[in-house]
Amino acid sequence: MRPLLRLVLLLIAAQCVAPFAQAEGGFVITRATTTLKDDRYLLNAQVDYDFSETVLEALDNGVPLTIQIRVQVRPQEAWIWESSLVDLTQLYLIRYQPLSEIYQVTQLPHGPRQSFVTRGAAIAALGEIEGLALLKRRLLNPREHYFMHIKVSLDIEALPLPLRPTAYLTSSWNLSSGWTQWPLEP
Repeated sequence: MRPLLRLVLLLIAAQCVAPFAQAEGGFVITRATTTLKDDRYLLNAQVDYDFSETVLEALDNGVPLTIQIRVQVRPQEAWIWESSLVDLTQLYLIRYQPLSEIYQVTQLPHGPRQSFVTRGAAIAALGEIEGLALLKRRLLNPREHYFMHIKVSLDIEALPLPLRPTAYLTSSWNLSSGWTQWPLEP
């Protein structure tokens, strides 16, 4: 059998088996609240990251991981096809620097960078989202109720190119909270 045909058959087989594989790890949004400061709503949230062993091994070997946080603000009675008032994507990067033996968490593209001695401390800091600007109060109708829809996931597209095919085909890399809904309150 030709090598290319063999590779194609292996990839097809892997895709057939992948949905039945036991997923390990996952993300859970345990808290999401808003505060009103200077006439702007700010998001404060807590995310519990349970990275799979495969992802943690990659992190410990210097592979940077990008976390994508998507936030949408919608009226309570909005239809699914109606556009959101806010559709925001915020990226965070966690990486291990083997030479200095520190973990770094950075808000992308040019946000603050924090350094940690342990992986656990870095992951805990990654889970604390504080003061993420959402929208101005004047954009909301005071007679309507609004909800935030939040999803946190590992951005596979940001992984180094040689690692992406494996990440797409392996459930241990498919880490996400799924969409959760929280009320938007001042």
